[in-house]
Amino acid sequence: MAEKEIDSVTGVETTGHVWDGDLKELNKPLPKWWLYTIYATIVWAIGYWILYPAWPLPDGGYTKGIWDYSQRAVVTQEVADAKAAQASYFKKIEETQLEDILKNEELLPFVMAGGAAVFGDNCGPCHGKGGAGSVGYPNLNDDDWLWGGTLEAIEYSITNGIRSGHPEARDMAMPRFGLDGLLKPQEIADTAQYVLSLSGGATDEAAAGRGKQLFADNCVACHGEDGKGNPAVGAPNLADSIWLYGSRLADVERSIVTGRGGVMPSWGGRLDPVTIKMLTAYVHSLGGGQ
Repeated sequence: MAEKEIDSVTGVETTGHVWDGDLKELNKPLPKWWLYTIYATIVWAIGYWILYPAWPLPDGGYTKGIWDYSQRAVVTQEVADAKAAQASYFKKIEETQLEDILKNEELLPFVMAGGAAVFGDNCGPCHGKGGAGSVGYPNLNDDDWLWGGTLEAIEYSITNGIRSGHPEARDMAMPRFGLDGLLKPQEIADTAQYVLSLSGGATDEAAAGRGKQLFADNCVACHGEDGKGNPAVGAPNLADSIWLYGSRLADVERSIVTGRGGVMPSWGGRLDPVTIKMLTAYVHSLGGGQ
């Protein structure tokens, strides 16, 4: 048996491995704290395998552990407990009129929190997270409403949608004056100038003057003589500075040519009545509810 060789510099036994003639490997043991730590993790792992679900089985199952713990069961129970805790609130919301919900200090915070969550999941992609809207998607923070901003009007719009195909959807359509040849290109340009003049944005007074009669003949029935619109038929106010599709002359001309006709889904078949109530109250609270 070969004698152990001790390194003269460190005083540690060598393994006998030598590189490059004189580079010797020391047989230095791992620190005890490191060894104790790895031993402890091994013991902990074995204990875990015994107590908790751990190993997959050939039949597609897994070892259950002597405690028969299931994280899925825990989460399922937590969800059930949360629903049970909320059930009383949902019942009260179902039985309470929207106007009274806004006055109820107990229900209102719950309704607003739920409405905000529902809005973010379902309405935010079009109207924006804060309801500020974008081109073609109404701003819900102002007081300019195509179909009215009362609680009842908002609830109806959410439930049935706008040109959504639902039997009760709001469905008034603006004529396609250009696409259907109802007005000539020059008449469309003149009418657009007059529409812009209602809010001080016209750039051609002569064209706006010619467009006044065209507006009276074709647009007054819905938008009114003063151009302030009619929520009963979804006709927007043309006399303010709020524009759904843009306030440039080209934008207004395109609206006259195509009639636009935006679509909003019907949420009545997707959201339950209590959820729609919460969403209605939240939208109404954004700042533009009437």
